[in-house]
Amino acid sequence: METTKKVLDKILSSICVVLFGALVLLVTWQVFTRFVLNNPSAFSEELAKYCFVWLVLFGAAFVFGENGHMRIEFIQDALPVKIKMVVQIFIEISIIFFSALVLLSGGLTITKLAWEQLSAALQIPVGYLYAVMPVSGIFIIFYCIYNIYTILKNKKPLEVV
Repeated sequence: METTKKVLDKILSSICVVLFGALVLLVTWQVFTRFVLNNPSAFSEELAKYCFVWLVLFGAAFVFGENGHMRIEFIQDALPVKIKMVVQIFIEISIIFFSALVLLSGGLTITKLAWEQLSAALQIPVGYLYAVMPVSGIFIIFYCIYNIYTILKNKKPLEVV
């Protein structure tokens, strides 16, 4: 399980770097064509939107893998170790339910609905934009299961990054 996590971390970080680089290039091109050439590029704005959405959702999954998501630490820090473990497991299970319901199930539904609709500039299915939701949901669920496994294996709460 730890090997899978390391491989997934590497894949997600690489995807995020590539998406961020593409986003920078696309926005730079958009600004150049708009203000220098006075002829804004039609495809770059839409493609930048796709890159941004994918970057945000893959980045969110990566943050869950690093255990760096937002939390109210001062409440957890005041709890005894055993209760802190229970609270962390409860939080991870809550995130699993949210990810399964909203990202995975809702993402699959919206992707299916949007698959017939074509984007204005790129003329590709809008489903590609939404397809990242179920994928990132699967990654987040994996990371939550990994975190629960780590808590139970080490018999201590996770360290906050």
